[in-house]
Amino acid sequence: MGKIAIFTDDPGWHGKQLQLAFAERGYQSDFTSLTGCRLRIAPGELPVLIPKFEQALPDAVFVRGVPGGSLEEVVLYLDMLHALKTLAIPVYNDGHAIERSVDKGMTSFLLHHAGLPTPLTWVLRDREEALAIAERELNDGHLLISKPLFGSQGEGIRRLEKMTDLLWLTGSRGVYYLQRFVECFGDGYCDHRVFVINGRAVAAMQRHGKFWLNNVARGASCEHVTLNAGLADLATKSAAALAMDYAGVDIIEDRAGQYTIIEVNSIPAWKGLQSVCDVNIAALLADDLIGRLIKPKWPYPLSV
Repeated sequence: MGKIAIFTDDPGWHGKQLQLAFAERGYQSDFTSLTGCRLRIAPGELPVLIPKFEQALPDAVFVRGVPGGSLEEVVLYLDMLHALKTLAIPVYNDGHAIERSVDKGMTSFLLHHAGLPTPLTWVLRDREEALAIAERELNDGHLLISKPLFGSQGEGIRRLEKMTDLLWLTGSRGVYYLQRFVECFGDGYCDHRVFVINGRAVAAMQRHGKFWLNNVARGASCEHVTLNAGLADLATKSAAALAMDYAGVDIIEDRAGQYTIIEVNSIPAWKGLQSVCDVNIAALLADDLIGRLIKPKWPYPLSV
């Protein structure tokens, strides 16, 4: 039986779904944390030590979480992923994809560089310049979003609506990430989450936020939507621009009816999406990882 390491500090629902999907395809999977991994540079020894895989490296690694920490700690965690890929162990998503997406500044740059629609964005260190940009945008009638460069699930995000809000403008460890707020089409607040696997959009939902943040973790409700060509095309191109095996792509339809890419997630949750779609996302992920990257030793039916 093959073995797969699932990197996570909180297996939860997603971990159980993945374990079940891998088991149905003949692979044992174990949860382990990047915090316990270490490098051992010695002749004749495994160079990467993974808890629960001390005797032999796994057939593949599925990354469900990269812990936070100091710069040195995060670099070490990513080093582990890079080292495993160098040793020809499939890493899903790999360290480069995670680096591109966890850094919101690089995500915005790569989307823009690929010619994809994404909001006007500024990433800088100088506070006075950040204040000047924010003041100019507000004077021109635009709201702004201030985000930490690293973060997820809406943590640390503020919306700047009036001049007095600038009193609270703070950088994230000295870095300011400012983005023009995109007003969504219609009433209320909503966006689309499109799930992409190996260059194919497999499912989508519309998230309706209780306020301007549409994260499910912040109470947004989920509604199934049929993927149209425009959403699917933007989502797959976004994942390709960041070189991801799989991705959760957040897209807003603006007041003019145009789509704008807000975020691309390399470790996306899919519990909310699974509740409103009729495909088994964990099964599709397992099919792709095993069938495309591990090359299974025995045939099994691909999910549809």
